[in-house]
Amino acid sequence: MKTVLITGCSSGFGLETARHFLDQGWQVVATMRTPRDDLLPRSERLRVLPLDVTDAASIRYCVDAAGPVDVLVNNAGIGLLGALEGIPMTQVREIFEANTFGTMAMTQAVLPQMRQRRSGVVINITSSVTLKALPLLAVYTASKAAVIAFTESLALELQPFGIRACVVLPGRSPSTRFAENARSRMQGSIPEAYAELAERVFANWAQQPAGEVTHGHDVALAVWRAATDPSCPMRLPAGADAVALVA
Repeated sequence: MKTVLITGCSSGFGLETARHFLDQGWQVVATMRTPRDDLLPRSERLRVLPLDVTDAASIRYCVDAAGPVDVLVNNAGIGLLGALEGIPMTQVREIFEANTFGTMAMTQAVLPQMRQRRSGVVINITSSVTLKALPLLAVYTASKAAVIAFTESLALELQPFGIRACVVLPGRSPSTRFAENARSRMQGSIPEAYAELAERVFANWAQQPAGEVTHGHDVALAVWRAATDPSCPMRLPAGADAVALVA
């Protein structure tokens, strides 16, 4: 029985992906900053572990406790909306610590065991904003674009050891906490000069048709394909809007 370790399972894409792998009979290690036992169905194939991907000690504990991992899904991350001019560099570093360096650190921690077994899959969740530039998302987009470049090079490094690396690119989802989390960090990050632009951006998001967004099961299915289909492309869009951008 194979094991998948998924980061950021307290909500959204991570939670839906954990449910899907459980339904498929896999052993699931679902990680969260603050573990909760009531989010996923009770199962002897499920373990919920604490994990902060920005903390080296937390990563070591999690990987040791998880044991052999066949598939790593780097999903944990945070959002940020704002004009670059109004975002403190401390906040920029916070985004990169979670979205970019956290992904790298988790991958680095799991790779030795995969290399020794000469098998494994690393799946990094990025974003479709890397496919089409949008205002007020420069920092967030940069953190996710860096993950794509990282994964492309990593895939070449790992190929001789029978390990695959790929990315899943979700579109905009009304069912995740991205907007909620991003807006909570937006305080003061949109100077008055950018207020009109911000109003237009939020209005456009509100008008996006319901059929042109990404749902949790879209991402779960894309991750499942990446984990189980060696012939799948390295970049997998997830959700109607992301698929349309790729097309």
